[in-house]
Amino acid sequence: MRIRITHETVYTYDQPAKSAIQLLRLTPRGHEGQTVLSWTLDVDCEAKLLRREDWYGNIAHSLFVAGPVDQITLRVAGEIETTETAGVVRGGVERFPEIFYLRPTPLSRESTAIGDFADKATGHVSSLLDKAHALNNAIHAHLRFDTDATHSGTTATEAFSAGHGVCQDFSHVFLAAARHLKIPARYVSGYLHKPGEIVQEAGHAWVEAFIPDLGWVSLDPTNGVSATEHYVRLAIGLDYLDAAPVRGSYYGISREALDVRLRIESARQSQA
Repeated sequence: MRIRITHETVYTYDQPAKSAIQLLRLTPRGHEGQTVLSWTLDVDCEAKLLRREDWYGNIAHSLFVAGPVDQITLRVAGEIETTETAGVVRGGVERFPEIFYLRPTPLSRESTAIGDFADKATGHVSSLLDKAHALNNAIHAHLRFDTDATHSGTTATEAFSAGHGVCQDFSHVFLAAARHLKIPARYVSGYLHKPGEIVQEAGHAWVEAFIPDLGWVSLDPTNGVSATEHYVRLAIGLDYLDAAPVRGSYYGISREALDVRLRIESARQSQA
């Protein structure tokens, strides 16, 4: 299907900031199930914008804005052609062997409770693919989606203990549990097209698990499904910090407010 995306991120400062620095992973790469037809990234103020690739192969932009600045608007817009691949990702850029993705991180480190949960959820199946799917379903059933429950620094252990969180938390719990089972797994940031819900509050996050003889398989524990043609992949990493669409800081005594405006629609919808 053809998906059209418009994503604006607006930073507003109550007093002009002296300067701001951002790392942007807002530009998708193609693979066998995803073709980038068009894509632009713009900023509404005078800024230095440098494109590069990070060590995962994600397309990244370094943004520097010299102050004083009271508002920064980042805008990406583009069109992606996706095809159904049953969640299997082939033809992407791979910089590390799959065993690299067994590494724990502070956000995705397992706990005894998560390890026991993973063992129980997958004890009735033998193949790694079946274990990955069983784990995906179990996390979806165990956690409740709650946008007010956590923040960007919440760990897998904290979210699992609380029993609720956002897509970032569902994904971190999966990473911790999968790595406990010796299944390489990585974090994915991107967009999810939801028919009938054009305007959305935020992007999405899911995971990929490596299955021998099959490759990387995309799973979405937040929704309890495999990724479909409705998913647009932006960036990958060991956890959220490696794949966050926007990370940065500013200098000054002002307070920062953030507003996100996101539209995800099929090309047919946008032409109607």
